[in-house]
Amino acid sequence: MAAMTQTEPALSALPPATGRAGFGGTLRSELTKIRSVRSTYWTLLVLLAVSVGIGAAITGGTAANWSHMAPQDRATFDPTQASVAGLFYLGQLVIVVLGAMTLTAEYSTGMIRTSLTAMPRRLVIYVSKILIFAVVALVVTFVAAFISFFVGQSLLASTHDTATLSQPNVLRAVVGSALYVTMCGLLAFAIGAILRHTAGTITTVIGLLFVIPILAHLLPQSWYQDLERWLPDAAGRSLSVTVGPQPPHLFSPWTQFTVFAVYTVVLLVIGGVLFRNRDA
Repeated sequence: MAAMTQTEPALSALPPATGRAGFGGTLRSELTKIRSVRSTYWTLLVLLAVSVGIGAAITGGTAANWSHMAPQDRATFDPTQASVAGLFYLGQLVIVVLGAMTLTAEYSTGMIRTSLTAMPRRLVIYVSKILIFAVVALVVTFVAAFISFFVGQSLLASTHDTATLSQPNVLRAVVGSALYVTMCGLLAFAIGAILRHTAGTITTVIGLLFVIPILAHLLPQSWYQDLERWLPDAAGRSLSVTVGPQPPHLFSPWTQFTVFAVYTVVLLVIGGVLFRNRDA
């Protein structure tokens, strides 16, 4: 008796591909990337610790020595700027590292080729990375700025020289510090897209934000005053001041921030063009 066999149709392991890879899916993919790397959490934790810790050290030390300070030093003391000094001076260094690594890390590991294979529309990837990084950086810097402010003011309570958010320019200084630090991270992202090298990107951004302003002080005073308003770091210094008048050679605080933002946007556009046209 002949054995009868029945041939079953082969089943596909995967469902047929339908539709087109979209912007929303790319955003979710980039969010998964940035939150699945442990270095992201460590970097953001360091940002919070440095911002709050340095601000607390400055304000706590000031409160402890308040009775020994000269009257002129008391009159010119800026409690808001002292509170957010950790975010402004050191927090920007931390966010620069994260901003640079958001894109350059994929080039160093070769992961960028996989990303471009999954999503061939390069500008969609590029814009998605910018948006995800900007949102993460804004959330963390805003949290760091407000925590630093409230901790600093509580430590300064014994001096009776504290600030509240309702006072003139105080909210601008707190919010502006967070926006400035976020913009520093976006600047690093843009330069990372241009250079595609982590160490080179970090070195370049540190040169722009720290080294060039220091070297500019060596110029004659009139030259420096004409140049200072065009330096990126002038935005942070202008936004964070709440006591005393703004230096007359600088633009208004938000105009100074606009100058920095224009630099960053131009570099982001250049980075996007290069990201679209260069081989991975």
